[in-house]
Amino acid sequence: MYPAVTREILKKVRQVELRTRRLVTDALAGEYHSVFKGRGMDFDEVREYSPGDEVRLIDWNVTARTGTPFIKKLREERELTILLAVDVSASGKFGSQVQSKRELAAEVASVLAFSAIRNRDKVGLLLFTDEIEQYIPPTKGRTHVLRVIREVLFHTPQRRGTDVASALEFVNDVLRRRAVVFVISDFIESPEAFERLRRQLRLTNKRHDLVLLHLRDRHEEELPAIGLLTLEDPETGEVMEIDTDSRGVRNSFAILAKDRMEQFRRAARQAGVDTLELRTGEPYNQALYTFFKNRSSRRL
Repeated sequence: MYPAVTREILKKVRQVELRTRRLVTDALAGEYHSVFKGRGMDFDEVREYSPGDEVRLIDWNVTARTGTPFIKKLREERELTILLAVDVSASGKFGSQVQSKRELAAEVASVLAFSAIRNRDKVGLLLFTDEIEQYIPPTKGRTHVLRVIREVLFHTPQRRGTDVASALEFVNDVLRRRAVVFVISDFIESPEAFERLRRQLRLTNKRHDLVLLHLRDRHEEELPAIGLLTLEDPETGEVMEIDTDSRGVRNSFAILAKDRMEQFRRAARQAGVDTLELRTGEPYNQALYTFFKNRSSRRL
């Protein structure tokens, strides 16, 4: 018999699996396949030339030997390596809706992982705060994906802060071959960190196919008017008391949040990295599908 805690963990992982596997429809998995291509094309076989075939595919050696035009048939080297780099810093515990950002991260990671194994790709996991917390090398299979979900949900971080740039440096060190890297984070860092982040985003995007999934919560960007409120920065432990009935306080809070958002968007834009913003408590499957579809169209 499993202990009660273990049973609860297994139940939660199973719930996430059932919920997210339903979302990995043929449409979503198909768009995933379209937008994330394999590493190249491999030779398959030759066949006789037919009107309309591309001349550049003619196999001149076989053509000269037989006296009949033949072309090369190619097939995509499909297998990809997917790495899910998930921020497990203390700010991920926050959620003013029905789920925390950490829970949203687990569901999105699950959807991406099941899409990957449905296309026979490998999936790896990197959990980070302001240090590397855990790395699980890429491999295949449902059992492996269930472990990924469990670790995102229940890993106990040793640190509280966030350092996305250091996580990307680790990615570049550990992945020798080109991979698709999804960074799942709220990207809440100090203003001084964004210039270093921009440089690392640009470097990683040259080596890999990099996508940023930006997790947001409405009440981290706008305060409700509910009187005196004690706030604690989950990553620094700093505590302050504010009067949310004050319009000035609410406006200042919103301005700071907007500035942080613009810094992140500017860093990603200057590095040429695609981003997708997802909010706690809101459906994300259509947003992922649309993102994949738009990204695929741009790359045609």
